[in-house]
Amino acid sequence: MKTNTITFKAVLIGLMALSVSCSTEKSIETQEEIVPEKKLSVWMAESEIARNPEGWTIDFNEKPKWEYTHGLIMSSMQAVTKAYGDSQFFDYTERFADFMVDSTGNILTYKKSDYNIDRVNGGKFLINLYEKTGKENYRLAIEELRDQMREHPRNSEGGFWHKKVYPHQMWLDGLYMGSPFLAQYAATFDEPALFDDVANQILTMDKYGYSEETGLYHHAYDESKEQKWADPETGLSTNYWGRSIGWYSMALVDVLDFLPENHPQRPAIIAIAQKLADGIARYQSPEGVWYQVVDQGTREGNYLEASASAMFTYFLLKGYQKGYLSEKDKENGVKAYEGMLQEFVKEEVDGSLSLTQICGVAGLGGNPYRDGSYEYYIGEVIRVNDPKGVGPFILASLQYEQLDLP
Repeated sequence: MKTNTITFKAVLIGLMALSVSCSTEKSIETQEEIVPEKKLSVWMAESEIARNPEGWTIDFNEKPKWEYTHGLIMSSMQAVTKAYGDSQFFDYTERFADFMVDSTGNILTYKKSDYNIDRVNGGKFLINLYEKTGKENYRLAIEELRDQMREHPRNSEGGFWHKKVYPHQMWLDGLYMGSPFLAQYAATFDEPALFDDVANQILTMDKYGYSEETGLYHHAYDESKEQKWADPETGLSTNYWGRSIGWYSMALVDVLDFLPENHPQRPAIIAIAQKLADGIARYQSPEGVWYQVVDQGTREGNYLEASASAMFTYFLLKGYQKGYLSEKDKENGVKAYEGMLQEFVKEEVDGSLSLTQICGVAGLGGNPYRDGSYEYYIGEVIRVNDPKGVGPFILASLQYEQLDLP
């Protein structure tokens, strides 16, 4: 059943400022007992651990797999520990890493020669684990992921292909998978020249993928212009898929965490964040959230989608709190977060928290061939508690909980 709206409004208005521990107080108006809920970031993180106690089962896996979705959830878990000091979430990521990384640094199921940029996203939480524990096998695993990107195939302007099997193609998704990891690696292991490469990825995608007309980014760019989904003149895919733009938005604010203040491209990346915030604001629904195909909310079959909405919320609120975005962007982020609670969040009978209306997967090309059409994007499976929504919801909740709201 969906949680009563009044309950969530109470959480929003009165309980976000409370500590994680619960207490009981009297309502002056009703004289009823009110039991404040936990912070929603904590509540969702605990729920995700309860659903996937082994870690590797995240993303509905039947067998262990090193995937970007695991890295996303592990990063969100570590962020909860960083915010509130509860070690259970960080410990969860260490148990997962110890299951997936052997004593010599080999990562279970990872194959560097695939040159799949998705696979390096998990390097971020490994860096955090290495800095805390000093375990050498974590460092070896991190170096293996870094080494992939030294040899990863590129287009003529140095942009990373999304995968070896997708030649000449840059996807918005890949900017999140690779760039924040490389920026964190550069800062942690003192490789300053790498910052230039990281900035170039963002600027290249902006150069080709941005639409002045819509204020949005196309999902992908094929330099060869050979793919059936690619415009023969521009090489761009046709539609504006919400989560792909969400990946790019998160990449911007996460890269800026590590890019030096004096880096010559830092102002350009902040400017990209600002124009993207303006762009997505055009399409924010009356409910506060965004549609699966962002610019076609009134078209039959489209639906309000949770993962893109969570990513945009995180981007807007973090961008505001870091000083990159405006007060209006913060207001849009607050509206989005509260809209998510109304549209997507439900409390289960067992007391856990769930996130609904998450696009399970979307891509381009492959076999069977994904043509990037409107019908394709709205026709993919919709899931509950897909990690591509749960992770960003936890991160967005943490940003919301830091705000000084009336």
